[in-house]
Formats: sequence, C-alpha cells, structure tokens
Amino acid sequence: MNVKRDLSAFGKNVVYVKPVAVADLPEEVRDEAGDLRQLFAVHDVNGQQLALVADRGLAFHLARQHDMAPVPVH
Repeated sequence: MNVKRDLSAFGKNVVYVKPVAVADLPEEVRDEAGDLRQLFAVHDVNGQQLALVADRGLAFHLARQHDMAPVPVH
C-alpha cells in the first residue's frame, strides 16, 4: 500500500503535557491547588506554558479541543 501523506503541518500544533509537583509552584498557585499534590502543565513547542490543570486526562482533552496534538513528557 502506497499512501502519500501531507506532513507539512506536523509539529505546528504539538503541545507537551507534563506533571508538575504543586510544591514546586508559586505560593498563590499552591493555595489554589487545594489538596492536590500534582497538576499537569500544557506547554507549546517553545516551552511556553499554555495551561495548568488538575488532571492529565483534562490536559489532553483541552489540547484536543483546541486542535492541538498532546504529547506526554515524563
């Protein structure tokens, strides 16, 4: 099977999802996190944080809702 694909847009909408320890965040963010010990940050390809959410699944869902391709970072 010979399938030709247009990959020219690949990477343009990639975002990275990584776990973040609440203890490592600024005090005002820690206060808002309540009892959570971990949040999930969504970053663009340049490393800029786009979102900080309570749940990994929500981070992926949020990215997909905005036509982005989420990739986990360990």
